[in-house]
Amino acid sequence: MGQDQTKQQIEKGLQLYQSNQTEKALQVWMRVLEKTTEPAGRFRVLGCLITAHSEMGRYKDMLKFAVVQIDTARELEDPDYLMESYLNLARSNEKLCEFQKTISYCKTCLNMQGTTVSLQLNGQVSLSMGNAFLGLSIFQKALECFEKALRYAHNNDDKMLECRVCCSLGSFYTQIKDYEKALFFPCKAAELVNDYGKGWSLKYRAMSQYHMAVAYRKLGHLADAMECCEESMKIALQHGDRPLQALCLLCFADIHRSRADIQLGLLKLHCLCEGIYRTKGQQRELRDHVVKFHECVEEMELYCGMCGESIGEKNNQLQALPCSHFFHLKCLQTNGTRGCPNCRRSSMKPGFV
Repeated sequence: MGQDQTKQQIEKGLQLYQSNQTEKALQVWMRVLEKTTEPAGRFRVLGCLITAHSEMGRYKDMLKFAVVQIDTARELEDPDYLMESYLNLARSNEKLCEFQKTISYCKTCLNMQGTTVSLQLNGQVSLSMGNAFLGLSIFQKALECFEKALRYAHNNDDKMLECRVCCSLGSFYTQIKDYEKALFFPCKAAELVNDYGKGWSLKYRAMSQYHMAVAYRKLGHLADAMECCEESMKIALQHGDRPLQALCLLCFADIHRSRADIQLGLLKLHCLCEGIYRTKGQQRELRDHVVKFHECVEEMELYCGMCGESIGEKNNQLQALPCSHFFHLKCLQTNGTRGCPNCRRSSMKPGFV
């Protein structure tokens, strides 16, 4: 495969990926990787594969491609390529919670000063190192790295990097229990997405919304937390971002736990898991969560006494009667004034709750 054809196929994969046709994009890139003998083309397509597998949560595959990219960079004998590949290796190990290795690879990157890309990548290296120190609970060094990354972002007017650093700072302040700052920084990230993020991946919006949800929950603003978490989950489902889906599920459970709403939290959990496994075509796991969902519905008596359908699975409008029984609003409207179908009391009157 020639250089021009390699470039065209990589661009074709990028277009597919940006339109959420992830598997097709991966197939295109894998064909390029198999057929091209041109090192620079191989390096670029490996970068695409590393990013895609990172966003899908396939971190072992991400690491595998990062190792191949290192070998390709050495073949090119170009320090710019080598620094970028070491950064991808650091990120891969960060995702796999190999934090000591992450720090080691980041230090290797920072020692490779003088390359033309070092100024562009040093901020990202500092961010990755900060995330690793945070993972090790070495808070002072983590904060130093995040502040350094933020300076690089401001000096280079890199709004995307600034957004990522703000999300990491949100996580940092959550861990040290400064919840006002834990909310401030992801809110700043959300502002950056709104102002500059039209051409960015939706993952940046999802990241900021998730970190806002965590901070709102810690501050006791549960309605705001639920709204942000639902927005983040919607994007995560759309893009097949399974790590973020898992984080959102945990956040949903924490929100319901904060409401002392354990059963509803389980109900929401099973419903969301059902949607995920249905999308993935994993039938056994899907059946398990469907069964557990209906067990929760039966246990909580969460079904409409008129139509018999479950309440809580879909966003249907509900109405409670003075006798405390509640139904789908559309079912009550068709019932007219014949009273409550559960207790047969004539409670259909103006002003009911």
